[in-house]
Amino acid sequence: MQQDKHPDYHPVVFRDRAAGYAFLTRSTATSEQTIEWDDGETYPVVEVEISSESHPFYTGKARTVDTEGRVARFERRYGGDAAG
Repeated sequence: MQQDKHPDYHPVVFRDRAAGYAFLTRSTATSEQTIEWDDGETYPVVEVEISSESHPFYTGKARTVDTEGRVARFERRYGGDAAG
């Protein structure tokens, strides 16, 4: 295996701005900002807009947007009689 081909893979803290949630993981991402983590070490911190703590799918706050009413549109287009 050739040396020096892979990017620097190091611990990084990702912080969700919307939820105020942060988690420590390993990544190749870099940042000038740093944060002192719970273990007393200082890590680079990368700000993210959305994570599993604030994403509507994972929080259960997902909305389905039904502009016209799909069922009503289907019934109008193909007839509303489902029995026949």
